[in-house]
Amino acid sequence: MNKYVVAFAILLISVPVTAGENDWILPAMTAELERNSAQLQLDGYDLPYFMSVTVRNLNRSYVSGKAGAVFQSADVKSRFASVDVRVGDYSMDSSEDPEEFFNLNQKYEPNNLVPIDESEEGLRRVLWLLMDYRYKSALMSFLTVKAKAVNDPKERKVASLSKEAPYKHIEPEKEWKFDRKPWESIVRKVSTVFLDYDEIFDSSVEVAAVSLTRYMVNSEGSRVRTVDNYYQMFITAVARADDGLLVQDSVSYYGRFEKDLPSAAKAEKDARELAQRVLALRLAEVLEPQTVPVLMSPQATGVFFHETVGHRLEGFRQNSDEEGHTFKGQLGQRILPEFIDIYDDPGMLDWEGESLNGYYKVDDEGVLGSRVDLVEKGRLKGFLMGRRPVEGVDKSNGHGRSDGYQRPVGRMATLVVKASNSVTDGELKQMLLDEVRRQGKPYGIIIDTIAGGATNTSSYGFQAYKGMPRVAWRVDAETGEATLVRGFEVVGTPLSSINRILATGDKYGVFNGYCGAESGLVPVSAVAPAMLFAEMETQRGSQNPERPQILKPPVVPKGKKR
Repeated sequence: MNKYVVAFAILLISVPVTAGENDWILPAMTAELERNSAQLQLDGYDLPYFMSVTVRNLNRSYVSGKAGAVFQSADVKSRFASVDVRVGDYSMDSSEDPEEFFNLNQKYEPNNLVPIDESEEGLRRVLWLLMDYRYKSALMSFLTVKAKAVNDPKERKVASLSKEAPYKHIEPEKEWKFDRKPWESIVRKVSTVFLDYDEIFDSSVEVAAVSLTRYMVNSEGSRVRTVDNYYQMFITAVARADDGLLVQDSVSYYGRFEKDLPSAAKAEKDARELAQRVLALRLAEVLEPQTVPVLMSPQATGVFFHETVGHRLEGFRQNSDEEGHTFKGQLGQRILPEFIDIYDDPGMLDWEGESLNGYYKVDDEGVLGSRVDLVEKGRLKGFLMGRRPVEGVDKSNGHGRSDGYQRPVGRMATLVVKASNSVTDGELKQMLLDEVRRQGKPYGIIIDTIAGGATNTSSYGFQAYKGMPRVAWRVDAETGEATLVRGFEVVGTPLSSINRILATGDKYGVFNGYCGAESGLVPVSAVAPAMLFAEMETQRGSQNPERPQILKPPVVPKGKKR
């Protein structure tokens, strides 16, 4: 895989920069950027030293339904733009003002929607208004930044923006087509499964296909067009336990190609297994708070490391006084057990044949995405960098990411956790039981699937994380018997938890999803092995019991459509 990525990177650099015959967007963006770069200046005030323009073209097709019927089926096309205008220079600029994007002195803020028609004038007028607005906002912010510097006792050690060579990469336009009709039939068939289970009072099946074309030009000379396709399917079932608490679980599929989605037969099989799992969870016990050894599946481990370590290695967090700076100033120091390595590589399209949601070629600041080694043998080696330098790292490694609305910052793409002390699944489960008995605990926990997680990295809150298991078992210390449990969360402080790792499994799994943070919602992946922790703390989940539905589900007479 590494050899492939290197060869691919070399190929990217050699791509000639010529827009496709039908591509009018990139030339229009370039023309308006060059016009503003040369002429945009308010008399008596600074020129902008850096400008960037981004346009995102989004084609989305989706089908959703339940109870054997399609509820929604549509194709949606949209385009929107964002601009970044900076005043000052690379060493210190207007972006240092945290309120820059929330400037209340300007009463009118232009809309960022651009035409889906082929209208150069329509596109350029939107960019013209946005650049004017952002320039005036940047002028005000830069005055604020300079004013604050007067009384700031700290010596400036990092720049506001890294200097990067102009990057030019134009991917060929792709014909994108997604036929919703076959998927409407699949949604009907799969959603019918849940009609066989009265206890499952709500459910849904959704299929979505997205084609995203990103255009980016900046005043340094970068010119980028990338094309990425995403395919997703979600099957969800919801029931209520006898104590009134909701029980729900889901099956999700992610891919970069339509062939990555399941066949109708597999989706139907998975839906039935999901229904049976939710029925079992209805009868499961609610786990009371405890501190016990925990064995996480590969998927759950991926989410855990994403929340506890990945977010804290995002470079921009090392600068802000509002951040907790968990790993600031620790380059070269041990932060994890020495048998753990971590890297992030946006250039991996798949892991052992499974597509990765976090794959991309060029980041949202026009920098080639590259692998960055974050932890080697437990020692901190680097950070996830956009173009915002941090102390000790003054260059981007292609991890500047955004949803297209916010300014890009260093974010995860595909986080890979590797371990050198792997054992088999059977050995790992025995080690869990041995550790439970050694500690004299009543039980241990095996977490199979996890709905997601959250973490707090700020300095004004607790340095903590939370994971929300969906399917988990309590393993009895005496008998080793596994009992399904529900209604709990795993919580803790990152530094304590990551140094309680005892061993890892020898099989790796993929977690695909989306991550929401300061620069918006971006697609991500995590690859990790199963992992055994000496202890983790659990707490009860949200408790909002409600009465069940008063009537049974309606029954449609035979001969009528269900």
